[in-house]
Amino acid sequence: MRTGLQRIILASSSPRRRELLGNAGIEFSVVVPGCDETPAAGEGPQQMVERLALAKAETVAGMHPEALVIGADTTVCIDGRALGKPESAAEARAMLATIAGRTHEVWGGVSVVRRAAGVSLVWSHATHVTMSPMTQEEIVRYVESGEPMDKAGAYAIQGLGLQFVESVSGSYSNVVGLNISALMQKLRSLGAVA
Repeated sequence: MRTGLQRIILASSSPRRRELLGNAGIEFSVVVPGCDETPAAGEGPQQMVERLALAKAETVAGMHPEALVIGADTTVCIDGRALGKPESAAEARAMLATIAGRTHEVWGGVSVVRRAAGVSLVWSHATHVTMSPMTQEEIVRYVESGEPMDKAGAYAIQGLGLQFVESVSGSYSNVVGLNISALMQKLRSLGAVA
């Protein structure tokens, strides 16, 4: 484990983000921010993930001003519209039918905030993911597995959903939920990790 030079908090309830940060050897604690994640009217996917990542980090930083707080948000975008987490099996099936056999963007926003030091950074990345064609039977079976239900775009690249991913252009970890390479560069530049 890399010894943090300052306390690091991940402002997220996502087990995938926890795993990514842990796999990078970072010592951190988790505080769930409880932010409203409703998209704003007329907001594009890049603006949305940056706004929500910053809101999550700022909410937790308000309670822990000395800590370095990491916030993140991810969405899938196709045909100019964001696909968040499906609210029903029918919505998950519709999302998968929309992205099957096509390329979509995964936008990941990340924010790093340390109130006591006046640090407030936010940035985003897009990764292009091409999906293989999927039959209706494959979509139904995948949705019945339950995996798509808490994932933006209704699939998990790190799980069963990988079988439908033809190619990835950009950061793989961004698709999982956190662009870990870009985050580590920022943390090093801030002196937060050795």
